[in-house]
Amino acid sequence: MDPGIICFQHCGPKVFCMNLTEKCPTCEEDLSEAKFLLMPFRVPYPFVRASQYPCAVVIKPTVGDFLNDYYNSMDLHIGVTNSSGLIVEFDKHGLRRHKSKEWDQCLLLDQVDTPWREHWDNVLTTFCKDSCWTAKDYDEDAHNCYSFVLCFLCALDYGTLSTAAANRSLFCEQFIVGRTTSAGKYISLFRKLKERCFYVHKE
Repeated sequence: MDPGIICFQHCGPKVFCMNLTEKCPTCEEDLSEAKFLLMPFRVPYPFVRASQYPCAVVIKPTVGDFLNDYYNSMDLHIGVTNSSGLIVEFDKHGLRRHKSKEWDQCLLLDQVDTPWREHWDNVLTTFCKDSCWTAKDYDEDAHNCYSFVLCFLCALDYGTLSTAAANRSLFCEQFIVGRTTSAGKYISLFRKLKERCFYVHKE
């Protein structure tokens, strides 16, 4: 799903494009034998497929995907994966365990080390048996996906991740804000390139 954004610097400003142009958009010099100030490289894609990251905390837009649909004012949906990459989430439908393409473009907030995976699965299995994670118990503001994940992480007792989970604001500050801000820059760049062949970044 990586659109493959390329960045290079030839005669001054950085240029972003999906396909390397034949001529520099700034000075129009032929790039086939040109000397670059910054050689072309692929801009790191910030999103992951949740099923490929076992025992992790992941986040995605509640509706649609990051690249095409997300804006800062929109709600995000958070969930976790088990050691098999199965997504475990809590929403208005109650507690669900599945592998879904809806989680093919999400942000990885954190992932536990391999020795912790058995403990993660055991705690998650026990935690999911709690009767409070049903559709009738769901409340959009007070008892939602965020409540589910933070309560699970507190029960997990995994260092900084669990410590931050004890405070909704602290967890957001330490694990969500930085990642969504960084992703926002990539999203903005992607949308510029949907409208034109290249984007020249003039500082």
